Amino acid sequence: MTQTHFGFQGVPEAEKARRVARVFNSVAQRYDLMNDVMSLGLHRVWKAITLAQAHVREGHHVLDVASGTGDLALALSERVGLTGRVVMTDINAEMLSRGRDRLLDAGLTPQALVCDCEALPFQDAQFDRATLAFGLRNMTHKDRALRELYRVIKPGGKLLVLEFSQVAKPLAPVYDFYSFRVLPWLGERIAADRQSYQYLAESIRMHPGPEELAQMMREAGFDVVRYQTLTAGVVALHRATKIGSH
Repeated sequence: MTQTHFGFQGVPEAEKARRVARVFNSVAQRYDLMNDVMSLGLHRVWKAITLAQAHVREGHHVLDVASGTGDLALALSERVGLTGRVVMTDINAEMLSRGRDRLLDAGLTPQALVCDCEALPFQDAQFDRATLAFGLRNMTHKDRALRELYRVIKPGGKLLVLEFSQVAKPLAPVYDFYSFRVLPWLGERIAADRQSYQYLAESIRMHPGPEELAQMMREAGFDVVRYQTLTAGVVALHRATKIGSH
């Protein structure tokens, strides 16, 4: 049976999605609070930069994958206006329900679908933009997910992937201490779940570096791929453009 990684553990490919689902079921209630605490609020800055780089306009059709609790989807919805649409997807129903409720509370009528990014239930060339924030590293087959995103984006459309990356080497010892000592401790104290945040730290270390991820995007079909690292490499923002059908 083919193996993949779940954090630092080797697991059968068929098992990874179930384990990831358990992680996010466990942390859903405290997910937003933990994001603020563990990033010192920087996740809001990183997402604001992603929104600025997306150049979303009124009337655009946008797919927000791994939408989670919906903070990015809410900001995107404000930009597409009444003539556009934002479709939220997530493999985790509990997280997605929280995101959908956030948009409903804001007076919006969101389209939210539970689905796997490796098999998106959309026809080809449906979206002007696709966004994926802090979800790619949890996917079993990142190459399949990127090919699916390429498929559903219109020619001339863009994909933006915001994800944890490789911190600058001088900061690595401090970052490792924070990731493997402080972060699980925070998870235990705030979310009553040390193990899930241990997985988070491990999953970041197993994620491809920025250039490797850029090459994966090119292999998925994207014609123009650029990236920038933020906060000394803690995260990377990749921007990929689909010029035409390959």
